[in-house]
Amino acid sequence: MARLSGLGGSCSPVAAAAAIFILLVNTAAAQTVHVVGDNMGWTVPQGGAQAYATWATGKTFAVGDILTFNFDTNNHDVLQVQRSSFDACTSSDAVGSVIMTGPANVTLDTAGDHYYICTISRHCAAGQKLAITVASTPGGPTTNPPSTPTNMIPPPAAGGAPDEACAPAPEAAGPTTMMSPPPPPSSSSRAFLSVLTVAAAAAPLLFFVLV
Repeated sequence: MARLSGLGGSCSPVAAAAAIFILLVNTAAAQTVHVVGDNMGWTVPQGGAQAYATWATGKTFAVGDILTFNFDTNNHDVLQVQRSSFDACTSSDAVGSVIMTGPANVTLDTAGDHYYICTISRHCAAGQKLAITVASTPGGPTTNPPSTPTNMIPPPAAGGAPDEACAPAPEAAGPTTMMSPPPPPSSSSRAFLSVLTVAAAAAPLLFFVLV
């Protein structure tokens, strides 16, 4: 039987095929296809930009994964941009070219923060924008997509009065707790008392008989 030589030894065709199969399986498992927005697709969302932020939250994106943008050609497009253009909804700091034919598959080839917008009309300003964080290796820690903080409540100033929501609530006025009466004596205590009572009553009679 013919044998295939390898590094430092040889292996049979069956073993070589098994090794190749395992390598292909591991490669396929390491690559994940993410359909942006799932059934919503890549469109102007009803809930604004929060819709795509919610979709991305909790997902793990890694180098080698694929983003699939499902949209109708001529109605939408997709462009990767820098953070400044993402916030301002402009294409001035583009990364690559606009993809105008849908659906579009985008391979994540670098780690870090990635930003995508639609450049048609005011779609981006209406919420058609996506921000994700890409890990360098599959199975990396899950992170929330970067987003601009909104409606942040500032902490109380040092030395100031405590917030009313954090102040201890006053105790509600109520009736004074009444002391409950002591429990009645147990059956063994009552039996002992009965014996003492009978003995005390019989003592004079016993004394009279003895005398």
